[in-house]
Amino acid sequence: MDTEIGSRTWHAHAKINLALHVTGRRPDGYHLIESLAVFTRFGDRVEITLADSDDFTVTGRYAQAVPLDASNLVLKARDALRREAGPKRTPPVAIRLEKNLPVASGVGGGSSDAAAVLRGLAETWALSMDSTELARIGLSLGADVPMCLAAKPLVARGIGDELSMVPDFSALGLVLVNPGTALSTAEVFAALSRRDNEPLPPLPRSIDFHSLRNWLEITRNDLEPAALAIQPAIGRALSWLNKAGSGFSRMSGSGATCFGLFETGNVAKRAAADIRSRQPDWFVAATRSMTSEAD
Repeated sequence: MDTEIGSRTWHAHAKINLALHVTGRRPDGYHLIESLAVFTRFGDRVEITLADSDDFTVTGRYAQAVPLDASNLVLKARDALRREAGPKRTPPVAIRLEKNLPVASGVGGGSSDAAAVLRGLAETWALSMDSTELARIGLSLGADVPMCLAAKPLVARGIGDELSMVPDFSALGLVLVNPGTALSTAEVFAALSRRDNEPLPPLPRSIDFHSLRNWLEITRNDLEPAALAIQPAIGRALSWLNKAGSGFSRMSGSGATCFGLFETGNVAKRAAADIRSRQPDWFVAATRSMTSEAD
């Protein structure tokens, strides 16, 4: 969290599904998953200021793709928290979203924005709500919001709402690449060939670059084949990551953002610069993941 004059800024970390297995489907249509997820230092930013009346503005590279009406998860989060706490304890606020992550790109940007707003408003409004209460409100906004509130290495099960933190998980060097394509999560899930896949294998006892890479080799993203069929440019993104020396490359979530795993942050920065020089219109970011001890 950064402190600025008259306002505060909260980070909305990108969520990266290192592995994502679709293990079933509930009668209500929700898919059951098992996913190992990490959160990156790179992401969106949310600035909150007490104001005379509610206001919402968006800046950043991807601002034009963000809806400003009640469909936006930022406003849904504000309104849900206000309903929970009551109007007397929740005065008007001006919220500014700096949108650095592509929209509908498989990295939980909207959910992470909502999580940052819940955290930020709980502090701004001095609400005595613990993480369990915020997670309950977050789940009403979407299955990804509780894990984005946690923002630490975790395994998500169920519809993404059953969370197990992974201890002793050090930072990973990552490069994120999106070929400029938005993908509908619902469309990707609808294109799955099967929905009753094997769960995740047990995690390695000690997680470092090499043990994690070996583990990832025996896991999957069950959404990747369906997403590739819908948007072949994902294959180009994966190819460029591999050419740049990625130790392991895969699509995150429902796509189209892909990640490459690199042994150090400096190697990741060089790889990102190389890809960016060859694909200047793509989204390319070198970053590091949050550790299990992150604040």
